[in-house]
Amino acid sequence: MEKGDDAAPPDRLRAANDNEPDIRPPTLDVEAALTRIAEAIGRHIAREHIRARKAANDNEPETKE
Repeated sequence: MEKGDDAAPPDRLRAANDNEPDIRPPTLDVEAALTRIAEAIGRHIAREHIRARKAANDNEPETKE
């Protein structure tokens, strides 16, 4: 830069290879993220319960454990 040149405006586009940290806060919706996690956990628990159930038409005798 030459003496007297203005600095780049703060809202200009950044280069793709610019590794400078982004100081803006993330626009993350925490409530939505927690809802997605809870849904995934619920589906996992439901799958475990379904796999553990015995089929109603199973003709094999029950084994005592």
